[in-house]
Amino acid sequence: MRAKEKKAQGMLRPLVGLIALAFVLGAGPAAAAEDGDLKDYEIRNAVDDQLIGDPATPADRIDVSVVEGIATLSGSVGNVLAKDRAERIAETVKGVRGVVNDIDVTAPFRYDEVVAEDVENALRWNAATESWEISVSVKDGIATLAGVADSWQEKELAAKVAKGVRGVKGIDNEIVVEYQSERSDAEIEKEVRQALRWDAYVDDGLIDVSVKDGKVTLTGEVGSVAEKKEAAYEAWVAGVKAVDNGGLDVKWWARNDKLRRDKYAPKSDAEIEDAVRDAFLYDPRVNRFRIDVGVDNGYATLRGGVENLEAKRAAARDARNVLGVWSVKNRIKVRSDMPADAVIERRIENALMLDPYIERYDITVSVVDGEAHLYGDVDSTFEKTLADDVAARQEGVVEVKNFLTVNDPDAAPYNPYTDYGYPYDYDWYAPPNVTASKTDKAIAEDIRSELFWSPFVDRDDVNVSVDNGVATLTGTVDSWSEREAAMENAWEGGATAVDNDLIVKYYGPAAGGAS
Repeated sequence: MRAKEKKAQGMLRPLVGLIALAFVLGAGPAAAAEDGDLKDYEIRNAVDDQLIGDPATPADRIDVSVVEGIATLSGSVGNVLAKDRAERIAETVKGVRGVVNDIDVTAPFRYDEVVAEDVENALRWNAATESWEISVSVKDGIATLAGVADSWQEKELAAKVAKGVRGVKGIDNEIVVEYQSERSDAEIEKEVRQALRWDAYVDDGLIDVSVKDGKVTLTGEVGSVAEKKEAAYEAWVAGVKAVDNGGLDVKWWARNDKLRRDKYAPKSDAEIEDAVRDAFLYDPRVNRFRIDVGVDNGYATLRGGVENLEAKRAAARDARNVLGVWSVKNRIKVRSDMPADAVIERRIENALMLDPYIERYDITVSVVDGEAHLYGDVDSTFEKTLADDVAARQEGVVEVKNFLTVNDPDAAPYNPYTDYGYPYDYDWYAPPNVTASKTDKAIAEDIRSELFWSPFVDRDDVNVSVDNGVATLTGTVDSWSEREAAMENAWEGGATAVDNDLIVKYYGPAAGGAS
């Protein structure tokens, strides 16, 4: 093991990788499903385990049932974000073919007029949405949004901002998307195919795209419900009037080589640069800024200027999600005609009080020259991260110094389908120390189970051995993202350290072996 890889592993554990989607589900179901037949009770147990392991979903208040692979969630949660998060978690579990979300939102009572005003303020204070003309009305906690957006992504972002307001029980999104120009079906189809090709979370080898009168229809096979939804998201390119992904069948047992085909074939740096720029076009937090992209052997460097810290972070996340990007160096500068520090400070305080997850905490905010300092106590790393993000969204914030103390440090794995923030975007993040709590045999069995349940790792390609808590991974995988995901599986299986000797088959600086 090279010294620099050991250092990288120490930093990446346990929230590693952009597609580290495997979860702690136990060894039993993996063994039972060797023949490709997952039982409903196994899937139900897997979903339950994921909800229990997530710090932001009240698992004790959520019931799960599974019939023929269709998972139904019921019970109650305190906010819309938790309801959505529970659904996304269930969608990532292997064997789930669809999710019915019957969870009730029992938010604390607040007058509709007050909630409507708070939603309007949240949209006004958010640096990405502050200039949009959106009207808000609320009845019985259901917020109705109306207005005009330039893209489907803008419409979705407005809904996300509204969901983050305390007292909102649901969203009726009536915002109309009006494109600045018409596009032909052929243009749309070509761009959708390219978007699916470059998304690191979609194995598009068995996806077919057709477009008629601006409506996109996706058919074929994908590996998970989360991937099915991601494919639909990517299909909303300029000019699209509707997307139908009902023809995508979820078949978790489909072999990766069929789903992927030539997805991981070598791609040039110039192609990757173009794909990153395309990703920026569809992110309303980023697309109004000029950001320069350079890619050298898969390493992306971003330069330019933005007006808020969230835009800087969003650009890095967009770049990481592009196939072929191995890492991102974010040299974007946050510069703006910023409000006075006192104004920024007040906006952050108000935004924290509106958030349904963290409004109960006494968080002190201090802003000096656009740099926001947060002090106080929260219960989880998730809440500390969320407070950081809330501050970063405010116009004029150039940096966040997060001194919040976490009362109950957790080691929840990073999941790109549920977590916005990438852990190493935060300068305060440091993984907790791990000590062995199981025998080497038990750790190895749990790692193999983790590899089985991962939607993006083929367990047959990864050999596992454990000695005194240290896991060694050998074999050959298709991509750097799979390599990182396998490492995450090892950490989640209980390893105290990981010697990742997996060879990457296709392109990039680690192709032919780690370096």
